Amino acid sequence: MNEENKQELVPIGRRPGWTRYGVAPAGVVDIAEEGSPATKYQESRVIVQNFDEKLTTNPITIGGVKYEYVPYGDDDQLPFEVMERIGENMVTSQCQLFNVQACYGQGVRFIDRDTREDTQDAAIRDFCLRNSLHEMFLEQATDMKFFFTTITKIILCRDHSKIVKVRHKEMCYCRFARLAGKKRFEYVLYGDWRESAPDPNNIEVLPLLDFCDPLGDLMVRMGKENDPMTGEKRRAPKDGKDCEFAIVCRMATPGRQVYSRPYYFSAFRDSWFDIYELIGIGKRFMIQNTSAPRLQIEVHDDYWDIVCDNDGITDEAERKARIKEEKNRIIDFVCGPKNAGKALISGYYVDPTGKEHPMVRVINLNQGKKEGGDWADDMQEAANTLCFAFGVHPNLIGATPGKSQMNNSGSDKRELFTMKQALEKPFHDVMMKPYHVILHYNEWSEKVTVDVPMLMLTTLDENKDAEKVTTDDDSTRKLENMKRILNNGYTNDEMIDLIKSLIYGDN
Repeated sequence: MNEENKQELVPIGRRPGWTRYGVAPAGVVDIAEEGSPATKYQESRVIVQNFDEKLTTNPITIGGVKYEYVPYGDDDQLPFEVMERIGENMVTSQCQLFNVQACYGQGVRFIDRDTREDTQDAAIRDFCLRNSLHEMFLEQATDMKFFFTTITKIILCRDHSKIVKVRHKEMCYCRFARLAGKKRFEYVLYGDWRESAPDPNNIEVLPLLDFCDPLGDLMVRMGKENDPMTGEKRRAPKDGKDCEFAIVCRMATPGRQVYSRPYYFSAFRDSWFDIYELIGIGKRFMIQNTSAPRLQIEVHDDYWDIVCDNDGITDEAERKARIKEEKNRIIDFVCGPKNAGKALISGYYVDPTGKEHPMVRVINLNQGKKEGGDWADDMQEAANTLCFAFGVHPNLIGATPGKSQMNNSGSDKRELFTMKQALEKPFHDVMMKPYHVILHYNEWSEKVTVDVPMLMLTTLDENKDAEKVTTDDDSTRKLENMKRILNNGYTNDEMIDLIKSLIYGDN
């Protein structure tokens, strides 16, 4: 037996003067053991938690104060299960990466209201630098695409005159809570909820600003505006007290659950996650067990005697050992890519008709066959279905590569990318809430606003690969196109048709 390859040469047939051998495994593997393909085919990993959760709360005491928080899913582990399932599937992982990158665009920018350029205000630029806003906005985009909700923590200076720090709180570690016996959820608990009973000493409690009017709620809490409930101003907190608050941004979903239910969650109730995984398991199992080289080796019976006689071996035990060694040499010759370039020297004999016959002949039984092509169409169907569930065209992330797989032209892909970025507008509007609060509270909003420029792909005839486009740039771009048309010598009728097409959105 060859110890490295774990294979041996075994007789599989005989004919006069010849013995036919095959390369076979040295042992038998039990394919029914746990974790094997046989058992995986019997499993179902569809997440069946109740996404339409009923309003149930769990009690928890933090710093001597009793709270009630809403679990995230039936067992409070739903966000972690979702991240695990998405991370195990390369199609859904790339779909979510593409969604996050498309949502990020060119990043959040504080821009001058008049010039639409990045602001040059020193205080605002210093604020952006000290809070790493690019990384924070990318974290916002990630949570928005995974959970349709982002939670931002704002920190005021000691005298409460400015918002000086802003931090992102990962949604999977956040739970909405209220004081025991109350109705309104006015707090966010931030901690490690992967444990069934998180340590109360390691949970951060953040007061939650009003969802619809976080700026007004903050102004009332800081004693800067009258309380609409009493008509009077509250007493301002002492310096260094009540300086941290949470602002929630969430996409609208039907039913108004406590935790948003992203539309792609439907894929977890469907079977396509399992189908995609089972196809991969089946193809790997098929390739491992049927696509390995299958060889037939024919050895003349006199060959073994010739080998032993050439070495001068007469002892029966030594002859058996030498024959076994020769079999291993043949296996080393035919098995393993590292053995490429090796040569096997064997004799031959001439029959009475004058025809030469080799003493050892190796026949490749897989010659001309290609294994593992089954389920190719099913694999493509599963990948396309998952891309559809996550709102990504498969050609934009390469889920269906190749010219024969509906691979669109450059213009089509450019339009698909433009459409995808246009669909990010609602997400951007929702995610801008904390930044507008900062601008107004810090009294920067008179000359500065916030925007998320998008990357507009252009054609090659414009001599550039891409350009940055903001919301107000569309009309400007159309006017520039009209100017180019007027300077190109078109007839009046042609100019009218082209201008109409620009006005009505036909590019």
